[in-house]
Amino acid sequence: MTAHKLLPYPDPAALLPPADTRRQAGKHLRQQVPRSEHAAWRVLAEHRDPIALLRRTDRARLPSLIPIRYGRMLASPAAYFRGAAAIMAQDLSQLPVTGSRVQVCGDAHLGNFGGFATPERALIFDLNDFDETVVGPWEWDVKRLVASAVITGREQNLSEDRCQAVAHAAVSSYREQMHIYGAKRFLEIWYSAIQADELLDRLSSPELSEELTTKARAKTNVGSLTKLADRDGHRVRISNDPPLVTHRTYPVPQRLPDVWSAYRASLPADRRTLVNRYRVVDIARKVVGVGSVGLRCFVILLLGTNDEDPLFLQLKEARPSVLEPYGHRSAYAHAGKRVVTGQRIMQAASDLFLGWTRCGGVDYYVRQLRDMKLTVPVEALRAGDLAEYARLCGWALARAHACSGDPALISGYLGAGATFDRAIVTFAVSYADQTERDYGELVKAVKAGRVPAETGI
Repeated sequence: MTAHKLLPYPDPAALLPPADTRRQAGKHLRQQVPRSEHAAWRVLAEHRDPIALLRRTDRARLPSLIPIRYGRMLASPAAYFRGAAAIMAQDLSQLPVTGSRVQVCGDAHLGNFGGFATPERALIFDLNDFDETVVGPWEWDVKRLVASAVITGREQNLSEDRCQAVAHAAVSSYREQMHIYGAKRFLEIWYSAIQADELLDRLSSPELSEELTTKARAKTNVGSLTKLADRDGHRVRISNDPPLVTHRTYPVPQRLPDVWSAYRASLPADRRTLVNRYRVVDIARKVVGVGSVGLRCFVILLLGTNDEDPLFLQLKEARPSVLEPYGHRSAYAHAGKRVVTGQRIMQAASDLFLGWTRCGGVDYYVRQLRDMKLTVPVEALRAGDLAEYARLCGWALARAHACSGDPALISGYLGAGATFDRAIVTFAVSYADQTERDYGELVKAVKAGRVPAETGI
């Protein structure tokens, strides 16, 4: 199997042919890359060493936090998978692609979707992590999403048939929705959004739906003040919770004027006007996620008129995408701008405060820390609910890809039948097996002292 030459990224100055013509071009791509080829997975690298690659990604991470990263990845194959985007990027780079490119997420697993608030305060469902976004093959996002469905199902001890049903729900939804987007006008695609009610109405437990909604609507800046901060005399400060939240924030506070000035400059004028109404009162370092552990991440507390007008922002380190070593270089020299631009392209509605900055040679992007964030406990969903959730993720991914790619061409390649679906599910099962083997290698590496790990944090 060999990768195929990439097709030209859509030229903004070119008028695209009619949708039927582009759909037919997608069908012709099947001659170059039969859809059945996507089923195959085997180790093609001569010296594939997942542990060595993971250790390479530790470079420039904060050394004191690296053991926490591996401790979290040790929790299960699913946790390992979440932290191993770099390994899957290397694996996917050896597999055939059609050459059609889109703005990809780069880390499209089930845990990187959820609900959040639009500026109009509506609750929508979409992708919510863009650390690895870049222009690349749409197939890579699909394969990572569907593999995560199998791995998550196994985590819940579902039967293999049920795991494959969850995986099939994700990929078939992607194919079906891409067909719909391929027939829409471009403005219709960009204006579209998936309401969070689509998820809540599909869950079999009304109690769970109500709980998720209640928690999401409580995750506002005002609601977060009592949970994330406390009063130190007459001053409000972010609460310490070492080692996860500490005030070890050097060098950001010392360079705050320059950091803040660069961030403000990255905002549109109207958002800059809003940010100017707030003042920074505290900064703390925060450990987040699995794959992001060890990267520099800070919480910034700002206040408006008084303590009743708080704003929590997250300043998170941005590094080159894990896809970039495999021929998919970003158009942006600033990694934070890469993340923000990708997010704005792929999401139906993005955070008002999205921006980027730099401190001491390190790139960062900025966003709100919590804004009506609806996090779905995928590890606790029933089999039927997990399949419905996977179906919604496939829909969201199709919409995101349709915004930058050619949905008619991709739809023409996918077809109306289940040929592509079956191939991707077969791949996902094989890659889930590979992930379990790689996870076993990590367990052995920790026991041998090759990798430091601190569990329970």
